[in-house]
Amino acid sequence: MVNFDDIASAARCIAGVAHRTPVITSGLLDAACYNRIFLKCENLQRVGAFKFRGAFNAVSHLAAPERARGVITHSSGNHAQALALASQILGVRATIVMPRNAPRLKLAATRDYGAEIVLYDPVVETREAISQGLAAEHGYTLVPPYDHPLIIAGQGTAALELFADLGELDYLFVPCGGGGLLSGSAIAAKHMSPGCRIIGVEPAAGDDATRSFHSGVLHTVRNPDTIADGARTPSLGQLTFPLVRQFVDDMIAVSDDDLVATMYFVWTRIKLVVEPTGILGLAALFRGRYAVKGRRVGVILSGGNVDVADAAGWFAGL
Repeated sequence: MVNFDDIASAARCIAGVAHRTPVITSGLLDAACYNRIFLKCENLQRVGAFKFRGAFNAVSHLAAPERARGVITHSSGNHAQALALASQILGVRATIVMPRNAPRLKLAATRDYGAEIVLYDPVVETREAISQGLAAEHGYTLVPPYDHPLIIAGQGTAALELFADLGELDYLFVPCGGGGLLSGSAIAAKHMSPGCRIIGVEPAAGDDATRSFHSGVLHTVRNPDTIADGARTPSLGQLTFPLVRQFVDDMIAVSDDDLVATMYFVWTRIKLVVEPTGILGLAALFRGRYAVKGRRVGVILSGGNVDVADAAGWFAGL
């Protein structure tokens, strides 16, 4: 299991390579949400998402023979870019299994970072099976998107920085796909601000983690129809599920309409480009889906990789 010492170690590992992202506030946002809101801007992280933290931490710990053979992962985009860049920096060959319907921006960026991309059809194929098969065939080391101790520890450094900058908070809202960011953030929060309540937020079309959290039984989904492509994961992982159950206080789901409305506000009024998955936590507050008022609330904006043409289409429907 992952503990706070692992997160502190990851912070030392990525220092000077990952960005220490800013915390942004807005009086207009505070008024709209009836709370004092602190936005941890991982949309301004390298590759445009928090995923670089975990990927660099994981690749940095590979032994020399593993580096020589290369790494592989499966991802819709942000972890793909993160592993590609981390591998490029550390001189490791990277192969990424990505769905054919992954955002064009994320596909292009992953290629630009030097990774080899293997495309698959998510309707008929399973990405985990493809990456595991290629790993067995070529000797690659599999670096999964979320269910890995070094990945979880690396992702937790975002919350570590937030609490180091702000001190104690009443709440922390965190996007959830496979639970790497959520579980790592929750571990850091409970160590640095024990009274803080951790709320995980996922899209309503892919609410497997919310159902798993409340039932205590691991639920799955298959290719959920949501614009939050980073949260189309089939389930929480074998590591992240028990960590989420232990350290997270509550979980909820928000609709794609909630995501679009919140994105539009943040893009046009706060001048931050945030993707649908990245806005999950804030959407719960901005759209009043979770009853919190008059508190100090941290929110992790987990990423900003979005095709502007897609965003224009979503905003046109408002």
